[in-house]
Amino acid sequence: GKWHMGVNCKTRHDHCHHPLNHGFDYFYGMPFTLVNECQGTDDPELAKSLQDTYWFYTQMIILAVFTLVIGKLANFFPVKWKIIICLAICGLLYFLSWFSSYGFTKYWNCILMRNHDVTEQPMNLDKTTSNMLKEAVTFIGRNKHRPFLLFVSLLHVHTPLITTQKFQGRSRHGLYGDNVEEMDWMVGKLLHVIDKEGLKNTTFIYFASDHGGSLEAHRGNSQLGGWNGIYKGGKGMGGWEGGIRVPGIVRWPGVLAAGTVIDEPTSLMDIYPTLVHLAGGAVPQDRVIDGQNLLPLLQGTVQHSRHEFMFHYCGVFLHAVRWHQKDSGTIWKAHYATPVFQPEGSGACFRRGICSCFGGGVTYHDPPLLFSLSQDPSEANPLSADTEPLFGTVMRKIGKAVEEHRKTLTPVPQQLSPYNNIWKPWLQPCCGMFPFCWCHEENNKA
Repeated sequence: GKWHMGVNCKTRHDHCHHPLNHGFDYFYGMPFTLVNECQGTDDPELAKSLQDTYWFYTQMIILAVFTLVIGKLANFFPVKWKIIICLAICGLLYFLSWFSSYGFTKYWNCILMRNHDVTEQPMNLDKTTSNMLKEAVTFIGRNKHRPFLLFVSLLHVHTPLITTQKFQGRSRHGLYGDNVEEMDWMVGKLLHVIDKEGLKNTTFIYFASDHGGSLEAHRGNSQLGGWNGIYKGGKGMGGWEGGIRVPGIVRWPGVLAAGTVIDEPTSLMDIYPTLVHLAGGAVPQDRVIDGQNLLPLLQGTVQHSRHEFMFHYCGVFLHAVRWHQKDSGTIWKAHYATPVFQPEGSGACFRRGICSCFGGGVTYHDPPLLFSLSQDPSEANPLSADTEPLFGTVMRKIGKAVEEHRKTLTPVPQQLSPYNNIWKPWLQPCCGMFPFCWCHEENNKA
């Protein structure tokens, strides 16, 4: 499915970010992410605000060159033609560098790979659902006689909401609902295969989402990003509950009791230590592992999550901290920064298309906004020293936890820097002779 971690570092074939270079034995899916450009919709999604900025600077360069040419021809000011030509060439190169990144997104980013080979470029969205499902089913069949880890990162439910014709119009909740129903059907197919192969009682299955609904995702008047219920905010907003509070569904007949509901904070980072435990291994001891083994909580041998503090980031910026009191079960959350909604009071960053993590796009809070999630899960009523007797105690406890947390962090290169987001032709995966990168798997087989 969707890997979203990229492929190469220094050359087109080093595959430093590829799944096969990070512990997996087999890969089929998208090495990048799924964006509207993959379907060719009218609303570009990939760094829309960034594209607008690049285009503004390009227009300024064009205007400068045009002004210099007019001034030169009219003898308003003495400028050498070499300077004008040099500026024009630099402007053209600048335009080509950013337009290559975003103008050809469908061909550069919307690709499918099997292991190290590009199989579709651009990907055929009409067949992606069936291809992903078929790959997962055949993987189970190949590995049913031995322990295996199957990580299926579905392209559902994510804009542009790729939905086959069979499921279009089935839901009363529009295209998003159709996409959810198709995802449900795909998961059902995989569970059926597990059961049919006799693996039901020996297979630990964990189904979850990596974030809440994307409130900014729209097409006309249609909301495409889901709904977060009573929770504030959504995807990509740092700390608001609507972007990070998602359900998890676990199935393991004979080991985990059916119908059990656990209302405790856990994290997707818990998957790693849980799987290591199930496989009989041990997590590395030379670093801090943020995840916790879920088995004691799932089996009921402990009643509370082992997570006392959870740190919610937006990029590299710490936006919020959650404190789950061990003694009382009360959950507090302090927001150090929150996104500036546009328009004001809209509950999302509609003008930008995506909320900012720092600078003028966020509001910094000193003292932090404090909420009692146990009493106010919608984060509607921030507490203060006047309204909450424990305000000072809670803030000191959270502040101390932040200090200890930051001691465990190791600086790493910034992966989301402007340079790393510019298209680099020497790193581009390509199924043919670059730049003629067009292929489809069925044609290759033929």
